[in-house]
Amino acid sequence: MQAVIERRQLVIPDNVSVNLGSPPAQELVELCAGADAIFVEHTVVPPAVFDACPSVRAVVFMGTGAGTYIDMTDARRRGIRVATTPGYGDRAVAEHAFALMFSAARSIARMDREIRTGAWSPRGGLQLSGRKVAVIGLGGIGTEFAHLARSIGMNVYAWNRTPRTIEGFVEDIDEALANADVVSIHLALNAETTGLIDRRRLELPAPGYILVNTARAEIVDQEAMLAFLGEGHIGHAGLDVFSQEPLPGENAYRRLDNLTLTAHAAYMTDDAYEELWRRTLAAFDELRLSAMVSPVP
Repeated sequence: MQAVIERRQLVIPDNVSVNLGSPPAQELVELCAGADAIFVEHTVVPPAVFDACPSVRAVVFMGTGAGTYIDMTDARRRGIRVATTPGYGDRAVAEHAFALMFSAARSIARMDREIRTGAWSPRGGLQLSGRKVAVIGLGGIGTEFAHLARSIGMNVYAWNRTPRTIEGFVEDIDEALANADVVSIHLALNAETTGLIDRRRLELPAPGYILVNTARAEIVDQEAMLAFLGEGHIGHAGLDVFSQEPLPGENAYRRLDNLTLTAHAAYMTDDAYEELWRRTLAAFDELRLSAMVSPVP
C-alpha cells in the first residue's frame, strides 16, 4: 500500500499517518495511544490493544474479512465501530481467477517448471469456449468472473445463496456444479460456507474438471480435493488461498503437478490498492459524519 501511495502520489490527510509492517501488540499500543480510530490492513489487533488504548472508538478494516484480525464480539461489547471496504479488488481478483483457469486449462505453470529443469514436454489442454463453468458466489468478484467467462463463450451457471438477476443464475448449487468443466469459487467464509464444497459436491463436476479457488480454502473439503486431484477426477486446481499461509514446507500440494499455486495475491494490483485507499478514507469520513471520530494516528 505504501509503495502505491508514493507511486501514484495519493493524498494522505493531515490527520492520518501510515505505519509499515505488522507490529507486535506492544508496538501497536504505542502507535494507537491517543488515537480515535485506526486503519487495519493485515495486522491482528488483540483485545489487549483496546484495553491499553481506550480512546480508540472506531476501526476501518482495509478489506472485508475483519473478523480474521479483530475480535468482532469484543469490539461490539466495547462499542467500537468497525467499518470494512468491500469491492475494491473485485476486478483484480476476478482477473486473477481467470488467469488461474487459463493456466490450468493449458498446463502453463507445469510446462514452465519442466522447461526450467531441462525437460521438453509439450502438453495439450482444454479449450474453454463452449465449456460449462460453475461460478459459486455472486458478489462483486463472482459477478465480474461470470461476465469475463461469458465474454469468451463459456456457458455460465452461477449460484448464490440469495437470488441474483445475472444471466445464468440457478437456485440449486448442485445444478450449477453438475458436469461443469470449470468450477470457480467466490464466497465469503462464514459458518454457512465452511465446508460447503464437500466431497459429494466435488464429485458432481465432469471428470477432469478445473477447480479455481481465490476465496478461502476452508470453503472446500481439503482432504477430498487432494484425493480427487490424485485420482484425476479434478484434472487441475488453481489455488490462491490455503488453510495455512505461508504454505508449510511439507504441504502435500507441493508434490502434485496438477496444481497451480499463487501466494494469496489475487487482489494485489496498483489499481486495486488505489481504490482500497480511497474507500478506506471514505469509510473513515462516513464514521466521522455518522458519529464521533476525528484524528487517526
